[in-house]
Amino acid sequence: MRFALIALLALVSLPASAQQSPLVSMQTGDDAKGWNAVGRLNLSDRGFCTGTLITPDLVLTAAHCLFDKETGARIEVRDIEFLAGLRNGRAEAYRGVARAVAHPDYVYSGADEISRTAFDVALLQLDQPIRQPSIQPIATGAPPLLGDEVGVVSYAQDRAEAPSLQQICHVIDSSRAILVLSCNVDFGSSGAPIFTVKTGVPQIVSVVSAKAEADGQKVSLGTTLESPLAVVMAEITKDIGAVALSGAKVNILSGGKASGAKFVKP
Repeated sequence: MRFALIALLALVSLPASAQQSPLVSMQTGDDAKGWNAVGRLNLSDRGFCTGTLITPDLVLTAAHCLFDKETGARIEVRDIEFLAGLRNGRAEAYRGVARAVAHPDYVYSGADEISRTAFDVALLQLDQPIRQPSIQPIATGAPPLLGDEVGVVSYAQDRAEAPSLQQICHVIDSSRAILVLSCNVDFGSSGAPIFTVKTGVPQIVSVVSAKAEADGQKVSLGTTLESPLAVVMAEITKDIGAVALSGAKVNILSGGKASGAKFVKP
């Protein structure tokens, strides 16, 4: 399965005209306006991931963030905290987590399985909804197409105290369930929202699963999101009722046992 998927994800070169924008650190409230729904997920002393509020009480992230990278055990929800819009030591809102649900087909292990990326999606139900006017949930949307412009907002090991925005990167390859992106990610970016902008409004179309290398080029991997998110949403609503949403060869570089911020080696 692994090698079949690698062959399927043979890298497609970007057109010469395709430009990538740099990462821009959002240090002030003005910088981060519209992005306060993105926050850092603190995982006790096990590192951190990035997550995004998609309803007042649901945070979207990567499934592997729910697992201890050393033991493979599930992290207790009481040890997870969501810091919405964290910048320079202060968040717009702080919340604990009441429930955490990973995609039922996601299996955490130390093996290098790219196939896990297809199911690397999780939802966290917060212990209290966030209803502040300055923090508006971000809607999810349909998967992007090959060559589409996308962007990413993320925290990472060298920018853990403020989110960074890359306004333009691209979908450079895809299968039915996995995207290969030119977006700049690092340890801690796991679960970060990959977005497109429609009529001036961002929509989440993927979440960062891993950083990788394709033909010597640094890339990132993400799920196509729409179908796996529907499955996870069905799982988390079993007990809480209906939820309305607001609208070439790949070599894995990130490691499940890497030090610092939480990331996965699929």
